[in-house]
Amino acid sequence: MDTLSRDSNSSGSVLPLVGVIAGALGLILAIVALVKLSTIQKTVAVHDTEIPKIATIEGDLRAVTTKSETDLRGLREGVQNALNDVGTQMGAIRAQLAKIEEAQKAKPVAAPTAKGGTAAAPTGVLNSDGTYSIAPGDTLSKIARKFSVKLDAIEAENPGLDARSLKVGQKIRIPKR
Repeated sequence: MDTLSRDSNSSGSVLPLVGVIAGALGLILAIVALVKLSTIQKTVAVHDTEIPKIATIEGDLRAVTTKSETDLRGLREGVQNALNDVGTQMGAIRAQLAKIEEAQKAKPVAAPTAKGGTAAAPTGVLNSDGTYSIAPGDTLSKIARKFSVKLDAIEAENPGLDARSLKVGQKIRIPKR
């Protein structure tokens, strides 16, 4: 039995040492895990205070985005309505101008009466005898353009006519085209 007790004594002294080492390693690992857990808990605590802030910021951002979209939509509609109004006004102005132009074309220029009390020939229109009565502001060039004839043709039809001394009511002949 001596051999048996000697073998069990020698193996018995190593086992407790291995147990102590394993226990010490377990204790060290537990301490490291506690430190890591403490660090993670601090990080989570900081994030827990920041997450509600993020949710608040997100809500504010959504509200501002919605308001911006509404404002932009209103601005677009306002600009479109203004442009439509401008177009309508331009159309009305064009119609008024057309009416004024038609009225000016239809209305003959009142001619001054002659000394004898009879009305003189109207100015600015072609008379039935093929003559034209000079109107205020007329020049030979304007008259040529008005009747689509050449200036030279008017001068040839009216020998001795001085283009610099035209008088309102003066009659000149307009050549046929």
